[in-house]
Amino acid sequence: MAVNLSSKQFYDQSLKDQINSILQETGLEPQYLELEITESMTMDVQVALTTLNSFRNMGLKIAMDDFGTGYSSLSYLKEFPIHHLKIDQSFVKDISVNPTNAAIVNTIIALARNLKLVVIAEGVENDDDLKILQEFDCDTVQGYLFSRPVEASEVPEIFDRFSCNRIANT
Repeated sequence: MAVNLSSKQFYDQSLKDQINSILQETGLEPQYLELEITESMTMDVQVALTTLNSFRNMGLKIAMDDFGTGYSSLSYLKEFPIHHLKIDQSFVKDISVNPTNAAIVNTIIALARNLKLVVIAEGVENDDDLKILQEFDCDTVQGYLFSRPVEASEVPEIFDRFSCNRIANT
């Protein structure tokens, strides 16, 4: 389960307690909860490191969402305890016909691999772009090619609609 955090939530001192309460109430194991943050949330590096380390110590997964569109330095990327790097859809869009976007995506995937991070490509909308991402050995993809956002109750039906081969990398 992935949850996007707003900057306000990220810097809220009670967030850790709220998350613990939700985990206890739902029975969800912490390793199955992924918190998505954006680069702009990490501008105050020391506060971000403290917060992210507390999440990691709780057993939560952390994803850097919309990577490449924010303000953080690559030197900080190695310091943040993140598990997943999500490539922003603005880079993924039309990678099959835009060599510049393809080069950027391939480079981000290589960077993530070297940092031992799982890569998620956002905004996959056609089979050609999916094929390129598979060739680049992207770990996971998400986008309208598979589904628009849906209610949780609709997820099993969506899984049933796709063959294992089509979503092998999702």
